[in-house]
Amino acid sequence: MKPTDLRGILHYIPQFRDKVFIIAIDGAVVADDNFHNLLLDIAVLRSLSIQIVIVHGTGQQIEKLAEQFGKTVSNADGTGITDAPTLELAMIGANRVAHEILQGLSANNLRAAQTNAIEAVPLGILKGIDQQHTGKVHQVDTEMLRHLLDKGIIPVIPPLGFDGNGHTYRLNSDAVAVEVARALGAVKLMLITTTNGLEVDGKFISQIAVPELENLLKTAEDKFPTATLSKAQHALRAGQAGVPRVHIINGQVDEGLLAEVFSNEGIGTLIYANEYQGIRPAMRKDIRHISALIKPAIDGDQLLKRSRSVIEKHIAEYFVFEIDDNIVGCIAVTPYPADKKAELACLQINPAHEHRGIGTKLAVRAEAVAKELGMDTIFCLSTQAFTFFQHKLGYREGVVEDLPASRREKYEQSGRNSKILLKTLTP
Repeated sequence: MKPTDLRGILHYIPQFRDKVFIIAIDGAVVADDNFHNLLLDIAVLRSLSIQIVIVHGTGQQIEKLAEQFGKTVSNADGTGITDAPTLELAMIGANRVAHEILQGLSANNLRAAQTNAIEAVPLGILKGIDQQHTGKVHQVDTEMLRHLLDKGIIPVIPPLGFDGNGHTYRLNSDAVAVEVARALGAVKLMLITTTNGLEVDGKFISQIAVPELENLLKTAEDKFPTATLSKAQHALRAGQAGVPRVHIINGQVDEGLLAEVFSNEGIGTLIYANEYQGIRPAMRKDIRHISALIKPAIDGDQLLKRSRSVIEKHIAEYFVFEIDDNIVGCIAVTPYPADKKAELACLQINPAHEHRGIGTKLAVRAEAVAKELGMDTIFCLSTQAFTFFQHKLGYREGVVEDLPASRREKYEQSGRNSKILLKTLTP
């Protein structure tokens, strides 16, 4: 099922209804051919009663304007010195980008308004160098933004700030987005750029916790590509400021925004600031999800057939692995107290989440449960995944006589000829 299918989207609506998403769009994305498709994605989010605030950049537009007018810019992204000519180009570029965004939103029947919601102060003198017209966010006019949101109007915020004395300052759009997300209590900050997400030393990161990202930026900052280092730094600041989820995605991917929001695997990098994934005991409400999860493995003869009624009868033996309240893995632990043995059964992971260590985590949890139940040995029966248990988890191959008598009878009747794998549980 595609993540943009209605059934997939409906699962998330209760989590996101009336919540605030901050969508920070790089100027290069606005200039891309896929921008109109991105606006369609935003229209879908609004139709689901998600409140949207758009913050946009103008870096690419400033560079093109400089080339057009034969000027040299001192700073295109709002992080260095901004001289008067660059500020002038920034204001022209911001107006053009805002116009394109407003025009595109209108074409999708969405109301929007460009705002002056950012109060700024000069960045000042850093290491003896005057940053001139570069500023930093001093305050966000949350009253204005909430009034617009309550009226169903999308605020569009440029990378410009204003003070009470008629001065305008050039700002970094991602820094603006972080402050707006913090001030409005946004549940998501979407940093939309022209790269697929974060990489460290050439390895793509699909998801990472805020403390892990902080550690990477301290110990391996030079391993981040220059193009994404600033994104990583601003994502970290957002997480530290209390924004639960920050996403860095490629705005050139068709339906990429919806795929990131409405699927666990997403398309980019997720930075999460609180509990994101974990194992818990299964409940009756999970039966349908467990059944759907294991069906492909049953059809492929990887797992023994289990009906919903059988799962319901033994639901106390099941555990599920969740990612943001969505079940992506399961396992069962069936004790045989008379033999002081427990069976690890029904281990299954959503294919989209394979090779992330979820199976190992569930298996280790099963061993812990078996120990808590006073078992000395844990065993499993496998037709296709036996090398995983042997090489990853330290199981050894056994014989049918190693099974509890009641389980041995079922094993012989099944005719599956599964390998018998055992592991001694240390206290």
